[in-house]
Amino acid sequence: MKQRILSGAILAFFFAAIVVFNQSFPLALNIVVALISVAAVVELLKALGLARKWFLAGPAMLTAAAVPFCDQDVGFLVYCVFTLLVFSAMIVYHEETTFKEVGVLYSMVVLIPSALQTLVFLRGLSNNHGMFYVLIAVLSAWVADIGAYFAGTFFGKHKLCPTISPKKTVEGLIGGIVVDIVVMLLCGMFFSYVYYQGKIGPNYLVLFLIGLFGSILSVLGDLSFSIIKRSCHIKDFGQVIPGHGGILDRFDSVIFTAPFVYLLVGFFPLVGA
Repeated sequence: MKQRILSGAILAFFFAAIVVFNQSFPLALNIVVALISVAAVVELLKALGLARKWFLAGPAMLTAAAVPFCDQDVGFLVYCVFTLLVFSAMIVYHEETTFKEVGVLYSMVVLIPSALQTLVFLRGLSNNHGMFYVLIAVLSAWVADIGAYFAGTFFGKHKLCPTISPKKTVEGLIGGIVVDIVVMLLCGMFFSYVYYQGKIGPNYLVLFLIGLFGSILSVLGDLSFSIIKRSCHIKDFGQVIPGHGGILDRFDSVIFTAPFVYLLVGFFPLVGA
């Protein structure tokens, strides 16, 4: 548990550094998202035993690195090129690879970078408050994980999905939802009364919805990647982050939560001014 808390604190300071450099070096967020995307794809390649198949690994890593720097139109073009390269490689090297390998890799390279890219798009929704949006999107996923972990540890009795993730409990899910909602509202109060001395206030209803549905989507993301590991006979994606596992183990919930926050805040602004 101590290792988990320490690793979580390191990740929090990591994103705090992005906030500090947001004005002086805006590309910091794009670079970090690209690095996370590439690291996640590399973990997947190793777990699937595809790391040495350069004709699949090369296009996958290049696509993961490029997407966070692209707008939506250019990103679509990048994925078109990736599609041509990967399926051409499958035809040329059909004796060395299978459609299952290509299918899993292709779907993950589409899902992971494009979902994490919404963090960059979130920042673009507001010149003044974009990084607040980004932090809320990441925190809504991580806080739900932390809340569910501690609630399940101390109060968990009823298994949520025992065949998929034996450690998850109904009590953990409820605890994660409650903690996430409370922390989102507290973040709004901190943002308003500490950062802006009460001059600017967030939409607390939107923060409530982010806490509620963000926590549910966080669990959905975690369970989805657990099924992926099970169906592909993967035990762990990696051990890059002590106490948390690999990059994918830490960002699987963000992959599902960030697009939701982006869509919600796009329709209902989190900050009025």
